[in-house]
Amino acid sequence: MIQFLGAAGTVTGSRFMLSCGDTKVMVDAGLFQGLKELRLKNWNPLGVDPSSISAVILTHAHLDHCGYIPKLVKDGFAGKIHMTKYTAKLAEVILRDSARIQTEDAKYAAKEKFSKHEPPKALYEENDAAKSFEQFAVESFGQRVQVAEETFVTFHPSGHILGAAFVEVEFFGKRILFTGDMGRPNHPLLNAPDRIPAGKFDAIVTESTYGDREHVQSTTNFEDAINQTIDRGGSVLIPAFAVDRTEIILVQLREMMENGVIRRVPVYADSPMALRALAFYREAIDEDSPEIRDEIVSTWRGRDPFDPGTLVELPTVEDSKTINNPKTPCIIISASGMATGGRVVHHLRDMLPKQQHTVMLVGFQAMGTRGRRLVEGEEEVKMHGVMVPVRAQIEQIQSFSVHADSDELIEWMKTSSEAPGQVFVVHGEAGAADVFSDRIHSQLGWRSHAPFDGEAVQL
Repeated sequence: MIQFLGAAGTVTGSRFMLSCGDTKVMVDAGLFQGLKELRLKNWNPLGVDPSSISAVILTHAHLDHCGYIPKLVKDGFAGKIHMTKYTAKLAEVILRDSARIQTEDAKYAAKEKFSKHEPPKALYEENDAAKSFEQFAVESFGQRVQVAEETFVTFHPSGHILGAAFVEVEFFGKRILFTGDMGRPNHPLLNAPDRIPAGKFDAIVTESTYGDREHVQSTTNFEDAINQTIDRGGSVLIPAFAVDRTEIILVQLREMMENGVIRRVPVYADSPMALRALAFYREAIDEDSPEIRDEIVSTWRGRDPFDPGTLVELPTVEDSKTINNPKTPCIIISASGMATGGRVVHHLRDMLPKQQHTVMLVGFQAMGTRGRRLVEGEEEVKMHGVMVPVRAQIEQIQSFSVHADSDELIEWMKTSSEAPGQVFVVHGEAGAADVFSDRIHSQLGWRSHAPFDGEAVQL
């Protein structure tokens, strides 16, 4: 049986439970993000006793796929958490940061008395995250490993972020493929996703973040928006996911500055998590990781593809404060990517009320997030209990997405040698999942279904 404990009817909180007899294996353990009604689900009981779970399989290190792990361990899960090498490295960074932000936000809410909870508390703390790392088990791509009774897993590169995989799970004679988040064939650093392994799958569980659309060229020209902002004396703030999105943007900025396409100004990487992720990407390039494109390794091994000569890394809070309310033109890249927390919120509070600045949103903005509200044109947004007016220029740039769109997912599915028994469409907003499910059925002729939250299906 497979049960959908998250990412069903929403684009966050990926949690899927396989069960047979006393064996329970969980694929991904993510946090719900976005709308308050979704975030509150993180506090609800999982629906399965964590101590009864045999193993967890993690597709990649983004918070909506791994962010629930410390809570799972805190509540009694004692098994191994299986993942690839760089997923383990990145997950440690992301989970420590998640715990720190939750703790700091709880303290700040208590101080400012704007929380409805008394006292405000974090879902988990840094010691909970640290304890979960002891249960990490690193696996190699392409190696079939046993993780529980009658349960085997093989990780395949998905080209989404460093370490990301789609996973082939053999569970009591059933063969199931979980896409995790599927990358694109044209990632500037990572190889394209592997083809689907040969043979018949009883089920494919696929994401559908962009299941109802195709990536189109942005109406806003990235370089023009940067130059126009700098020419009027303003600065550009880019809320960006610390893992992969920051790296892609830095590569693009370096290329544009080297070619004279944009003005040469300071570029601030203002996220401790992004800086640690950058170090892992540099390491992967230098060690010729099989995930990295050959041309990147041959050109940049031993060099830094992320620094245009003006890169300034800001590891500490005090460093970050030096660029508060910038007076001279610069580009600030700061997490989080949906502007929901972290240092970028402080920069938004300073920069949104000023017309000379530009805020560029460069990734998917889930419903209920501050980034989504900015994209939708709200004239003021709430931060730390205060309404902040939006006078800065707001731009959304679509070209940096590392999620496969609807066409790209269909093309990847066509690499399957046989039609699967059925397809479950998850990890998409309700409309996107339903649209993509219909497309799978109409174009590929496969049985397809977008499950509801909590639905359980016999395989």
